[in-house]
Amino acid sequence: MTAVFLEIGCEEIPARLQAKAISDLQQLLIQALQARGFSPAAARTAISPRHMAIEVSGLEEQLAARITEKRGPRTDAPDRAIEGFCQSLGLTRDKLIQQDTEKGRFYFASCTEDGAVLAECLPALVCGLLADFPWPKSQRWARSRLSWVRPLRAVNVLVDGRPLAGRLDLGGGMAIVFGNSTQGHPFHAPGQITLKDFDSYIADMKAAFVLVDHAERKSVIRAQLDQVTADRGLQPVTDEGLLDEITGLVEWPHVITGEIETDFMALPAEILVTSMKVHQKFFALSPDGAPGNLAPFFMTVANRRADKEKDRLIASGNERVLKARLSDARFFWEQDRARPLGDCLDALSAVTFYEGLGSLGAKAQRMQTLSAMIAEELGGCDPALAGRAGLLAKTDLVSGMVGEFPELQGIMGGYYTEHAGEGTELAAAVSEHYRPQGPSDNVPQSVIGICVSLADKTDTLTGFFAIGQKPTGSRDPFALRRAALGIIRMIDEADLTLDLGRLFDAAARLHGHDRADDELQGFIFDRLRVRLRDKGLGHDVVAAALATPQLATAVDVRLACRLAGALDSFLQTRAGHDLVAGWRRVASILEAEEKKGVLGTDVDASLFEAGAEKQLYRAVQELTDSPADTPSTAEAAMRSLSGLSAPINLFFDEVIVNSDNADVRANRLALLSQIRMKMMQIADFGQLEG
Repeated sequence: MTAVFLEIGCEEIPARLQAKAISDLQQLLIQALQARGFSPAAARTAISPRHMAIEVSGLEEQLAARITEKRGPRTDAPDRAIEGFCQSLGLTRDKLIQQDTEKGRFYFASCTEDGAVLAECLPALVCGLLADFPWPKSQRWARSRLSWVRPLRAVNVLVDGRPLAGRLDLGGGMAIVFGNSTQGHPFHAPGQITLKDFDSYIADMKAAFVLVDHAERKSVIRAQLDQVTADRGLQPVTDEGLLDEITGLVEWPHVITGEIETDFMALPAEILVTSMKVHQKFFALSPDGAPGNLAPFFMTVANRRADKEKDRLIASGNERVLKARLSDARFFWEQDRARPLGDCLDALSAVTFYEGLGSLGAKAQRMQTLSAMIAEELGGCDPALAGRAGLLAKTDLVSGMVGEFPELQGIMGGYYTEHAGEGTELAAAVSEHYRPQGPSDNVPQSVIGICVSLADKTDTLTGFFAIGQKPTGSRDPFALRRAALGIIRMIDEADLTLDLGRLFDAAARLHGHDRADDELQGFIFDRLRVRLRDKGLGHDVVAAALATPQLATAVDVRLACRLAGALDSFLQTRAGHDLVAGWRRVASILEAEEKKGVLGTDVDASLFEAGAEKQLYRAVQELTDSPADTPSTAEAAMRSLSGLSAPINLFFDEVIVNSDNADVRANRLALLSQIRMKMMQIADFGQLEG
């Protein structure tokens, strides 16, 4: 079998685009080969800031010839048409065969087509792939018309180690001729490296001070970080996002340590960490790895070999730059704390939240009202205090620090609120009200923080839905799906009883509408499905739980989560497994009978002929008639189902439903109808699979 090796050299690819780029390259190349009839067996990839490489193996050198049948003119067509058909295929008339079709009798010809040759297909295939590569942002350079994320420098294509001739037209009289050589590190090994295959490429590039494998570079950086900090008796502050970003910035990583001036250590840890991360891509150090307990050192990752003299120069230069950054941060810190919160509230009114949704000051007023309302419904905190927290939650958006570091919004609000004498409880609520900001983020830990976070997300959702700015397809520019999931997570994880319908309507009235948009609860319902699936529940279990009557008109997040969890746990038991099997037998019989007419549910115990009927009837009577409309009743109802599986099995083993006695038969069907009706109050078991 044959292997194709493609290597692309260009200027530095942005770190955030590299993972998707190499994935797209693999997918598109394999799809293009398959579209031409080839059968790729395996692929290996590597990517660094200036190199993209892929090897696809298991390919046919040439596809087998194939016989195709082509239809010609009708048999009664003029001779001239028939001769023209023969000439187009290089055949004589006696080689044609006649066949009947729906449209009449036609001439057909069998033609043998030579199979495609891989080496002949590749030049056009590679050029097409590069010309249409799906970069989210791309550019043209010099006179070129082809767009790429950064200027292309080389395209190397090898088939079983042999270079393939070809040419990529860039437009404007510019072109790149396919080659078989690339460059190593621009400082340490700028000469050309002859390419042979994927394995030698990895080794040769490493010898030229380029680690082209992303995972290997990341592992090297992590090991160096751990070693450097261990030598000082410290630990790196964990930041996987920063580690991934730096891995995409360097090709030969080398960790260098610098010092932070002692005076700056009085700044909040979040300011230090954010300033180092955002502007300088530095790692923070800590005695215990905790981000709130920092040591006066930082680590930077250089793209070069270790050299003691140059390392000292790099560390010194980075220390000077960081000093300037932290001096700016300290200025903002001092200026912001000198500004009264009242001035910040006034300034919010001059900042537009979004066109059609008023100012940030108006949003703060709405959050005050909603926070107090939620606190009153939930209990556990003072509504007035929650309202105050809601009012102050956005004040840091007009601060100098958040203007410089938007990542610190909320966090700085907590510091400024406490500095203003509002108290630690209120400050904590302000600092955590953006949570949860994603699946890995925690929900607020205080009741007031939950109230303010719910108020913020509710106000945003109802407002944007009211003005028609709803998520469509994959587009969600205002992160409304994340806001909805945040509401669901808080209700679920904090075990809150909250009437979302009433809350949404109240929020809509604050926006000047009579009630919330009709689609909002359906939107929350869809996010609820996502939440339950993310918790590991099967899609059929989620569908069964959410199809119950008590969730048909209103989204009760707490009930839905508890009901789905209880159903999932029940189905893991033997009784649950048996009951589902029994349900299917019940539903199958009733479905067939309902096609003949309406079935009743009134059961006459005097018509029972078998003990199994009486036993099943008693088990059904023990089931509640009330819907499982609270978490406690839902879990209790689920537990009661465990006593139903054995009587159902016994009933079907000993009782013939289709009795010759019409009254007995109708009575038995009514008994089965009762079972279905009561089970449907708990969950729609018809949604379950397997």
